[in-house]
Amino acid sequence: MRIPYEHGFMLTLLILAIAGLIWLFTPFIPALFLALLIAIATFSQYIKLQKKISNSSSALLMTLLVTVVLILPLSYILLISGLEISALIQNINTNFTVEQSNQLLLQTITGLPLSDSLKVTLNSALSNNLENFIINIKDFSVVILKSIVSLSSHFIFFLIITIFSLYYFYIDGKSTVKRLKDLSPLENHLDDILFNQFSSLSITLVGSVLVIAILQGLIFSIGVMMIGLPVLFFGIAMALASFIPVLGGLIIWLPLSLYLYAQGQTTDALIIVFFGAVIIGTIIDHFIRPMVIKKFSQSSNQSSALDHTLITVLSTLAGIMQFGILGLFIGPIIAAMAISIFDVYAIKYAGSLDKS
Repeated sequence: MRIPYEHGFMLTLLILAIAGLIWLFTPFIPALFLALLIAIATFSQYIKLQKKISNSSSALLMTLLVTVVLILPLSYILLISGLEISALIQNINTNFTVEQSNQLLLQTITGLPLSDSLKVTLNSALSNNLENFIINIKDFSVVILKSIVSLSSHFIFFLIITIFSLYYFYIDGKSTVKRLKDLSPLENHLDDILFNQFSSLSITLVGSVLVIAILQGLIFSIGVMMIGLPVLFFGIAMALASFIPVLGGLIIWLPLSLYLYAQGQTTDALIIVFFGAVIIGTIIDHFIRPMVIKKFSQSSNQSSALDHTLITVLSTLAGIMQFGILGLFIGPIIAAMAISIFDVYAIKYAGSLDKS
């Protein structure tokens, strides 16, 4: 006999249970999320290894391999970056003023090859909105930098949780997916669409996007090293910016090249334009990036929700503002999974939707 309100009561308990777990595990969410992405991206290798040795041994070996090849180098970079960036944050908060920025803008505009009337117009237009723009840029930059420092200051704890979680994601991965499918009220083929989409997104983000970010950061570091600028700062800035499609690298190399040109450093400006516009903006973004993405996503037969460029750009920026540096991953995945759910809804209720 069906008890009245039983379904609503169970649904309420389920929502409370999920909310309680999220609240309880809030301190571990960055490490858990990173471990989950890595586990999904490397799970096929774990399956191959599992055919040769036991489950626990293959999980332990994969965890050790991923830790040595990926997690430890990233942790080292994170630690060194945090130490450097701590001083940078203090410098930004004390020296980054509107007056200095106005002066810098005027120097840059004055040095550009433009007519006097156009320089006056451009300076007037920018100056009227410069203060709010500079404050927003400053706050946004400090949010990103502080999130790096926060992770690096707790990197040992972060490292332990990530490695520990990764091992058990390998061990319990299949059973967890099966459990979620059993609990889901959707048909199995709709569950498969959602799980396959999340797997594809994870592989794309951890694989192709990370490879492109590292490549662009290293390439740009070579350029700034040639002209004597801080290699670590600009390399990390370009690597982080590369997560934002289309506009990412442009927001780093274009202002820098214009400033160098305005200061009379024409050769240095041309070097930055060459590395930023030609190598990164043209060769890597338009030729190498599609090849890398195709390589990582060839195992998936469905189109990726990350193909929506506008949503990807906005979700990346929003993710950074909401979650800090890990928002580079979290933001696009949330947006892409929302698109996937819309697709599942359209499939489920295709007969009742108005397609006129």
